[in-house]
Amino acid sequence: MKTRKLRIPSFKSEDQEREFWASHSPLDYFDASRPIRGPFPNLKPSLRSVSIRLPEDLLLELKSLANKRDVPYQSLMKIFLARQVALERQSAVGVSQRRKKYTAKRTE
Repeated sequence: MKTRKLRIPSFKSEDQEREFWASHSPLDYFDASRPIRGPFPNLKPSLRSVSIRLPEDLLLELKSLANKRDVPYQSLMKIFLARQVALERQSAVGVSQRRKKYTAKRTE
């Protein structure tokens, strides 16, 4: 028995589409007999290798911490770097805002 698949309606907004899919199954609209090839451009990895020299004791400590967290040590290093960059960015914004307030008070 062959069932005819339904056509996906066009939507005027994301909200309308969200409401539609909340009450409909995508399987009713999926036709495996006619696959459509998706466009996949030649994507390049977004990661870039870098070399960094670290003291041996620091590297051993990182590896130990990574082992306790059950993650690769290089992944843990990325987490720590990302966290510190975010903190620096926040503090730079704070300093910039304080500097603006100070300058505004001095010109009054």
